[in-house]
Amino acid sequence: MSKLHAVFVALTIALGWGSTAAQAQSLNQAQLLSQDQSLMAPSPFANVVSEVRLGLNYHMVYYTMLPPPDPRSLYLTRLEDVSFDVLFTTPDLDVFRWLGSPRPEIGTTLNINGEDSLLHAGLTWTVPLFDSPFYFEGTFGAAAHNGYLGNEAPAGRRKYGCRVNFYERFGLGVNVTENVTATLAYEHMSNAGLCDFNAGISNLGLKLGWKF
Repeated sequence: MSKLHAVFVALTIALGWGSTAAQAQSLNQAQLLSQDQSLMAPSPFANVVSEVRLGLNYHMVYYTMLPPPDPRSLYLTRLEDVSFDVLFTTPDLDVFRWLGSPRPEIGTTLNINGEDSLLHAGLTWTVPLFDSPFYFEGTFGAAAHNGYLGNEAPAGRRKYGCRVNFYERFGLGVNVTENVTATLAYEHMSNAGLCDFNAGISNLGLKLGWKF
């Protein structure tokens, strides 16, 4: 083998090794970049859940069994409900945009004295009040309860008529910080007279929320 040929072979081997090393280094850099990007990517939890709320409610804030002409009386004596709500991110669907971009939500209102509790689901619309941190909120959906339906109810307990009823909630809230909210909320469940009994129930409370 001539010296020129030997030099050519050596250069070829060196270039081939260098190309392989460069490719390996490039692959390692790409893998590291992919790992960094995956670490920086937002949590799937943040893409699904918009806000969670925990609250305390006054139970059954009005009493409807008074005969006419006595008006409904407001009772703020039974601070005995704990509420928990999960509001989801508005789905990227035309029907939700057409409805005004409400947030789907599920929640529960639990009575700590073993009386009527609710499990509800619906859509929540949040409307900012001008350029302020305050907002108005409305929720419409359905609620199931663990109370009595009719004449089997003992004295002093409400007769709801249906196991699943309409659910509405109205609230006035404030964005305390970028992530923290406080909402004064009034919730009501009834069946609009579609069942034999329709006592209904209303609760009033304060909910503290955390936005993702």
